[in-house]
Amino acid sequence: MKEIIESGKAILGIEFGSTRIKGVLIGPDFSPIASGSHEWENDYADGVWTYSEEAIRNGFQACYADLKRNVEKTYDVTLTRLAGIGVSAMMHGYLPFNDRMELLTPFRTWRNTTTAEAAEKLTKLFSFNMPQRWSLSHLYQAILNGETHVKDIRFLTTLAGWAHYWLTGEKVLGIGDASGMMPIDPETKDYDARMVAAFDALVAPKGYPWRLKDILPRVLSAGENAGFLTPEGALLLDPEGDLQSGCPVCPPEGDAGTGMAATNSVRPRTGNVSAGTSIFSMIVLEKPFSRVYPEIDVVTTPTGMPVGMVHCNSCSSDINAWVSLFREFAETMGLQVDTGDIYTKLFKKAMEGDPSGGGLVSFNYLAGEPVTGLPEGRPMLLRQPDAKMNLANFMRVQLYASMETLKYGMEIMNQEHVAIDQVFGHGGLFKTKGVAQNLLAAAIHAPVTVMQTAGEGGAWGIALLAAYLVNREAGESLEDYLQNRVFAGMEQQTVQPDAGDEKGFDLYMRSFEACLPAQHAAVDSWK
Repeated sequence: MKEIIESGKAILGIEFGSTRIKGVLIGPDFSPIASGSHEWENDYADGVWTYSEEAIRNGFQACYADLKRNVEKTYDVTLTRLAGIGVSAMMHGYLPFNDRMELLTPFRTWRNTTTAEAAEKLTKLFSFNMPQRWSLSHLYQAILNGETHVKDIRFLTTLAGWAHYWLTGEKVLGIGDASGMMPIDPETKDYDARMVAAFDALVAPKGYPWRLKDILPRVLSAGENAGFLTPEGALLLDPEGDLQSGCPVCPPEGDAGTGMAATNSVRPRTGNVSAGTSIFSMIVLEKPFSRVYPEIDVVTTPTGMPVGMVHCNSCSSDINAWVSLFREFAETMGLQVDTGDIYTKLFKKAMEGDPSGGGLVSFNYLAGEPVTGLPEGRPMLLRQPDAKMNLANFMRVQLYASMETLKYGMEIMNQEHVAIDQVFGHGGLFKTKGVAQNLLAAAIHAPVTVMQTAGEGGAWGIALLAAYLVNREAGESLEDYLQNRVFAGMEQQTVQPDAGDEKGFDLYMRSFEACLPAQHAAVDSWK
């Protein structure tokens, strides 16, 4: 490992997650050599979910510094050279820049649900579902709002695209992340020209000095070179000055694309579910849907194949809040407990609960959920007077809550007869064996596979995409590269849906849907 690092053969992947920035260093066999991380949280300022520019830059550097320290501690060597780099981040959102690359507004993240009017009008204009969190929806909402900064926009990108610009000076984006800005034409592997023209015509009366294609990042597919680490980029990432410039950098991707790479689910009829702060399913499609569904987004794999995506804004945050409460209670009682141990024990306890939830219903909505028509969220726990209120049932419905909105959207996939051969689960929710994986299988009525790398997440996925750029042979597809080189022989565990759990989750969903008006009322009344 030391020789790999010293000779510059290691590849770095860094992903900006919602609560953690993580870096993973991999060797030629794709196994992680070292990792580093930086914890952070979004701010809710002036009605906008955001991360400050300072927090983004400092977090980028802190993550790399932590990885660098871990390399020195483990291998007694300073990290100076890399074979390649990839950077990814939470998808969507709004990052507009002027001609000096100065940010014109605070970063509006995927969590914001303030673009309903724009999303609805663009969906009608394009005959294509335009989610609220997509960059074009944010741009058009800013236009509808009459925001003065719009005339000064000269570049619009995502968080991954911005970080990539810092490293390389290139205004590009991986096709998967680009497909969360505006629709992609699967034939041209570029923004849909018909929709670009329609948008330009729509806003032409405003007289802006730009056309849409001029301000969007150039679209690249996996395996295409997206630039090289510049001296300025190396110094930004490593202010100590040890990191050398010059290595290639792969197209920046969103967390959806890195999740597909990290789970080998880039072929048609495969899919994955990523479960962290948000939860989303990605199913690679064989054919288009019969009509437009507002609950399902159509994005792409890192090579541009169409994907049906059910994206839910809330997943584990409410569970984290309850675990924090339980930890505080334990400490109040004079007990010293390990946080990881609390998660493990509570998750296992959930499997002792009533499959239908015992009369409890939980909403984990920290933000709005367009899938169920909620512009904002109000976390809620409801129960029938005769509910079986015990710890097992409580934890069971907390886990159900992390998946209930996803299940709500996935039922449409079933109605469309979308063929699914294999679904992979990844993210922190799947770390405890035999819990979230089993409940997800019950939720989607399909086998769910978890690999030994399930906890590595998107940072490992973007490192794999960087490795594909550096090491692929001529004509070798990403699908074959992952299947034959990365995942061949990898340990994995597949569970079939349990009939009792399926029936119980379906019964729980009846209660969940019955309680949706209460969630709407709380949003309308509790300001």
